[in-house]
Amino acid sequence: MSSDKQDWVFPFEGPLDEVFPQLHAAQNAWLSQIDSLQAPDRKTHELIRLACTVALRNPEGVRRHARLAREVGAGWDEILGSIMLTTPGFGLLPAVQSIPHAREGFDSAEEVEED
Repeated sequence: MSSDKQDWVFPFEGPLDEVFPQLHAAQNAWLSQIDSLQAPDRKTHELIRLACTVALRNPEGVRRHARLAREVGAGWDEILGSIMLTTPGFGLLPAVQSIPHAREGFDSAEEVEED
């Protein structure tokens, strides 16, 4: 059982680890496998996950995936486009509400150095 909460990426990890440490370990292993997929490319992967977190109305997820998308080369226009692609299925409100969270994540990313 892990006791260093600072190593956890998500806020639910502490309570999950406290009561179901083996489930927490299995979930982390599963998520690591998803993160290791070779296709789609990493930028597309993060933009898809961004769109999913918009649909789920998960501000922390929106910030995280906007940051990660920028870190692998996505521009702000690609972030906004991915957000707006959620509107036909999930409505305008979740998309509009996610924009400030996406901006925060995008702005917190380390800029990608271009050759």
